[in-house]
Amino acid sequence: MQGRKIFKGKVVGEALVTGDDISFYGGCDPETGEIVEKGHHLEGKSISGKVLVFPSGKGSTVGSYVLYALKKAEKAPLAIVNRVMDPVVAVGCIISEIPAVDQIDIGKIQTGQKIEVDADNGVVTPVE
Repeated sequence: MQGRKIFKGKVVGEALVTGDDISFYGGCDPETGEIVEKGHHLEGKSISGKVLVFPSGKGSTVGSYVLYALKKAEKAPLAIVNRVMDPVVAVGCIISEIPAVDQIDIGKIQTGQKIEVDADNGVVTPVE
């Protein structure tokens, strides 16, 4: 799937997919990488080391720094794939050096699926 490069990098990993937007500030524990937002589809799940796939970000601009804290704690996602990446998530990916792509039809990706994110070229591909 062809999308748009937000931040460079090329990784292969397991997808963790939600149809819910994510607020990193208040919605994700920066020390554990666990989604803590009450009622969120991923509540209780860790984003650490996963290709995190979700529609868009939401919430405070502090979310960028939560992504940075996740990276420093070695609890960050391997990559982020969005339908529409908001500026907070984009800045977080850039300062944390997390490969990121948007303009992807996230409905074609399933949790547990192994995918390659070639953010250098804005491409997301299932791996057989």
